[in-house]
Amino acid sequence: MTHEFKTLVETAIAWENQGLKTVLATVVDLDGSSYRRPGVRMLLNNKGVWKGAVSGGCVEKEVYRESQSVFETGLSKMMTYDGRYRLGCEGVLYILLEPFNPSAGFKEAFFNCIENRSSFTISSYYKRQEGVFKGLGSEIALNDLSYSIDANHVFNDDKSQLEWFKQEMLPCFKLLIIGAEHDAVKLSQYALLTGWEVTVVARTNELKTPEHFPGINFMEIMVPEDIGSLNIDKQTAIVLMTHNFAIDLRYLVALRASMPNYIGLLGSSRRRDDLLSQFIEYCPDVSDDFLEVIYGPAGIDIGSETPEEIALSIVSEILAVTRKRATYSLREKSGKIHSKLK
Repeated sequence: MTHEFKTLVETAIAWENQGLKTVLATVVDLDGSSYRRPGVRMLLNNKGVWKGAVSGGCVEKEVYRESQSVFETGLSKMMTYDGRYRLGCEGVLYILLEPFNPSAGFKEAFFNCIENRSSFTISSYYKRQEGVFKGLGSEIALNDLSYSIDANHVFNDDKSQLEWFKQEMLPCFKLLIIGAEHDAVKLSQYALLTGWEVTVVARTNELKTPEHFPGINFMEIMVPEDIGSLNIDKQTAIVLMTHNFAIDLRYLVALRASMPNYIGLLGSSRRRDDLLSQFIEYCPDVSDDFLEVIYGPAGIDIGSETPEEIALSIVSEILAVTRKRATYSLREKSGKIHSKLK
């Protein structure tokens, strides 16, 4: 996940500024099943602190113990962890341990890539056995240039004798919340916990301020017609929650030329039908692809009542849509959203 790797890079730079040595641990292969799939990473320093995890918590101490030789020698190594005989996790993990010592060029290129919402790839070269081998390590391709995780390591023909794990990293997933009422605060909190970037678009007459949304990237006061300036792409989900029919309609019209991953509409099925009916009147040539990403009422049918539960329902639906998982969305439900009180 890009947001996890970004956090590790930021942490590595902070530790480097403190004079600490850093090791990156990457699960590069797997036999059987495990808590996380290959591509998950954690960062460790030589003071016994680590960031991230490669499992549910059962492997990390062993990873730290194995990383001691990497701190001492600066040489990458392979370790394995057999969960079948230790904790019944049913899988064998192959973990690459390597010094994390990125160059200044990598740091600049990496954060430019994140800001520009560009994809990049991480390629790791490894063996399915424990030990130190020539050529072990990872390189990152950013805008047609490759950078080693360890600036002191130069890749050569050694890697041709190794296994190869390649991972494409998409731009960080972004949630655009249009509206700044109480329920928008709850939705932003759940989205941040999921690791998403969050942008809140508010209107001048809304009472919430940026102080009500700690951790979000920024808060815009803008008219609907300017919404296209926010760089909406396939890694973007949008939830319309202004609680104003006319304003929601204006935003939907303004979004018609974009192609986000998801657009959620708050309110009842009847409100959705009225909103889409008027939207199509204004935009009769709108594409079916655009209409297909509209989910209203937003959320998965889990019986949500409170703002917190509704936020959980919406975040869950966005995840399901993004990961192409079948769920029971509220837009598939006929009749009222809420059950009658007994």
